[in-house]
Amino acid sequence: MPKAGILQHLHVKAGPVDKVQVGLHVARNPMEERMKILTAPRMDRCIGCHSCSLACARLVHRHLSWDTAGIRISSSGGLSTGFEARTCLACLPAPCVVACPTGAYSQRRGGGVVVKKSLCIRCGECARACPVDAVYLDPAGEPFVCIHCGRCVSFCPHDCLELAELEARGEGDRLTEEGAS
Repeated sequence: MPKAGILQHLHVKAGPVDKVQVGLHVARNPMEERMKILTAPRMDRCIGCHSCSLACARLVHRHLSWDTAGIRISSSGGLSTGFEARTCLACLPAPCVVACPTGAYSQRRGGGVVVKKSLCIRCGECARACPVDAVYLDPAGEPFVCIHCGRCVSFCPHDCLELAELEARGEGDRLTEEGAS
């Protein structure tokens, strides 16, 4: 008998937009249903190496360019003042979804977005709508945003990033990490 959390089925189906969608049916414990989001709780350790950005660009978006990363590291005002990580805050509802005229952006369950690049017309409305400037446009106008996959976390040499679990949120709720008051 399979235990909770073990893969039970795998199915592949053609998606509506020249894309194959792979679905995993997993037996889950209700405690495992919490959304995870990329956070940067230890940025005081950051040396600005951009390893996380390059890992995101290469592993997630399949390009080795800082222009194609969903996470950006920038100076907080000079080398002596440290660095900050800019990522999607998983807004619920997400302003970039509302602003997208083609439906390329859709709301992710629990917050954040899913982007269907084949529907994008590269108008930049998503980037203009983001309240924290976390939607990045490459030189051709293609948008890149953090999808909260956590692939960048292990590439940070100083353990600045983590994938944190969040409490369940309703639409319009502010983002709060589990245990935060």
